[in-house]
Amino acid sequence: MAQPGEPGSLSSPDARAAVEVSGLSRRFGSFQALDNVSLTIREGEFFSLLGPSGCGKTTLLRIIGGLDLADSGSVAIGGEAMERIPAHRRPVNTVFQSYALFPHMTVAENVAFGLRMKKIAAADIAERVARALEMVQIGSFASRKPAQLSGGQKQRVALARALINEPRVLLLDEPLGALDLKLRKELQVELHTLQRRLGITFIFVTHDQEEALVMSDRIALMRAGQIEQIGDAEEIYERPRNRFVSQFLGSCNLIEARGWSPGGAGESLAETPLGTLRVEGGGAPTAGRESFTLAIRPEKLRLLPAGETGENRVPARVSQVIYIGSESHFQLEAGGRPLLAYAMNETRGAHELEPGASLTVHLPAASLLALED
Repeated sequence: MAQPGEPGSLSSPDARAAVEVSGLSRRFGSFQALDNVSLTIREGEFFSLLGPSGCGKTTLLRIIGGLDLADSGSVAIGGEAMERIPAHRRPVNTVFQSYALFPHMTVAENVAFGLRMKKIAAADIAERVARALEMVQIGSFASRKPAQLSGGQKQRVALARALINEPRVLLLDEPLGALDLKLRKELQVELHTLQRRLGITFIFVTHDQEEALVMSDRIALMRAGQIEQIGDAEEIYERPRNRFVSQFLGSCNLIEARGWSPGGAGESLAETPLGTLRVEGGGAPTAGRESFTLAIRPEKLRLLPAGETGENRVPARVSQVIYIGSESHFQLEAGGRPLLAYAMNETRGAHELEPGASLTVHLPAASLLALED
C-alpha cells in the first residue's frame, strides 16, 4: 500500500477516500470468508480485488454494496458510515457477471428501469437513457430485446443500467467472466477508458491476473479472507512480498538460500543450490535472516551460450521448449533444480534451442528479490 508522502498516498492533499473498510470479518458456518480486512480506496480510482476462488473478494464487494452484512468491522463511503444504510440507499451500483437483464424489456427499458422506480420525469429518463447508451456505444440497439444481443452487447447494457443512476462507486463482480477471450480483451480497454472519462470509482472483482494488471490503478491481492499485498500493477508484479504473490501474479522462479553475507553498498551474497548469487539493491534480504527465498521472473533470465562464466551465471540444460507465438518458454535444469525462462521470438528461428541443449543462464543481480517467507 502507498505510504504517507508517496505518490498516490492518502496523505496527499488531493487524495480523498471513496471507500474505507476497517476490520471487516465475515464467517459462514466454519468458513472464514473475511478475516479482519482493512483497506482504503481513493476517489476516481480503478481498484481491483484479485485472488483465487473462495478468497473473499466477492464477499467483500457484497458487504460494500450492502448485499451482505459483516460480523464485525465497518464500511464508509464518501466518509459516511454505511452500517445502517440499506443497499438501495447506498451511493453504489453493481454490475454482475450474469447481466440480470429483463428479457421482456427492450434495451432502453432495461436501462431506464431504475429511474422509473425512482419516479423520475419521463422526459428526463429518455434523455438520460440516450446519453447512457451512447456512453457505452450501443445507442443503435435501444429497441432490441436482450435475446437479440451478443454477450458483449448485454454487458454494455448492464453497464449503462448501472451508470445511469450516477453512483459514487461502481461495483463490478467479474463482469467480463462469461465472454470469450478476444471480446474480454476488447472490453478491458473500453471499460478502463470509460472509467477514466467518467471519473467514477470502480471496484472490480476478478480472478484473472492479466485483467487486473491491464485495468487497475491499484490491486489488492487476496488469499483465505485476507489481503496479501496492495499496490499498483508494477509494484505487485516487480516487488511481490511473498511466495503466494510472486506465483499468483504471473510465473516466478523461487530459489532457496541458506545464508548470506554483505557485498558492496546495498548488496548481499546469497548461497543457493545454483552457487553464490549476488542480490542487488532493494532485493537484498534484511539483516539477521539466515535463510530466505529468492524470486526472479522468467523473462528476467538471460540465455547465453554454454561455457560463459561470470557473476550470477549458471550452467543449465534445456528440458523442454514451448513455442507460443510471440515468445518461447524454456524449461531448464540448473544445479539440480528447475528454472523457467521466457524469450521473445524477435526473428524467425531466433531461439532454436532444442531439448537436451546446454547453455548458460544469467540471473541479473538487480532482478533477484528476497521474499518475506
